[in-house]
Amino acid sequence: MKKIGVLFGMENTFPGALVERINSMELDGIRAEFVEVGGVKMAEPSGYAVIVDRISHDLPFYRSYLKNAELSGTKIINNPFWWSADDKFFNYALAAKLGVAVPKTVLLPHKHFPPQINSQSLRNLEFPLKWDEIFSYVGFPAFLKPHDGGGWRDVYHVHDAAQFFGAYDQTRDLCMTLQSAVNFKEYFRCYVVGQQDVHIMPYDPRRPHEHRYVLDGPEYDPALLKRVEKDALTLCRALGYDLNTVEFAVEGGIPYAIDFMNPAPDADLHSVGRENFEWIVDKVAKLAVKKAGEYTGEPGAELNWSGLLSGGASPAATAPVKKIAARKSIPEVAQKAVSKSAAKKAAKKVAAKKLAKKS
Repeated sequence: MKKIGVLFGMENTFPGALVERINSMELDGIRAEFVEVGGVKMAEPSGYAVIVDRISHDLPFYRSYLKNAELSGTKIINNPFWWSADDKFFNYALAAKLGVAVPKTVLLPHKHFPPQINSQSLRNLEFPLKWDEIFSYVGFPAFLKPHDGGGWRDVYHVHDAAQFFGAYDQTRDLCMTLQSAVNFKEYFRCYVVGQQDVHIMPYDPRRPHEHRYVLDGPEYDPALLKRVEKDALTLCRALGYDLNTVEFAVEGGIPYAIDFMNPAPDADLHSVGRENFEWIVDKVAKLAVKKAGEYTGEPGAELNWSGLLSGGASPAATAPVKKIAARKSIPEVAQKAVSKSAAKKAAKKVAAKKLAKKS
């Protein structure tokens, strides 16, 4: 029996619906349940073919448990190794490299450093920062937000330097980014599942949390929706996430990617609405079943860091996004460089021998 486990925290609607949907398929040899875990023995199998992770970002014990499980072949949605290494500032830089529109963003040093950090630890840090240069690049209004945060926590909307410094003083030891604000007319939040299915949801972050999903939105330009779908797939294939939400703020017809590191996205019935809820439950159930069918008990190539960074570990990641398919792993590039160097040396030796014969 191949088991699909759901690991979750305070959620009430999605985990149970997901388990029920998988089990209602009545598939031979596949069964879904809530994960139960206690003391974890190193390098031992978890007993699950697949685990859908909804909580490890908040609990280090769960994150380490999932890494150990993946070492023994369990398929994790989403990969705990890449999720641990990822941050939102890197995502913005990656998006820019891939040709996806993102607002101008600057990474800032911590306002207050941890107690163990003293002035000698900061000798490489420019002081004072070139604030005028930073403000000129980003512009106002802007958003000051954590480089690795979520749930709109510690996010400040600032309109000038005075407001910025007032907000920056409140950021404790968080590492922050300053990002240009987008004066958006449309805003979308997109579920992306299995790096191939996209569900575009009109969304308004200015509303109270429980009313942010716009269930009675207007008709949107098909060309705009097509670009949103394409950019969402580009980002998730590059990042290797099987489950994610990507948010776009649209200004002047251009969708700017605002937030796309949500590997345990909101899927609560009462916030996303019935239609969106049914879509995400169905797609994640089918993805989990597919991965259970692929389970062999052996760890995948994604445990190799170069595999993660090359995007080559996931079949979906090689799908038709040209810029992604063109990337090469560091070892492959290095090997080619070595081969070229060896070829040049060999050519020089041949040339030297010819000259020696002539003389």
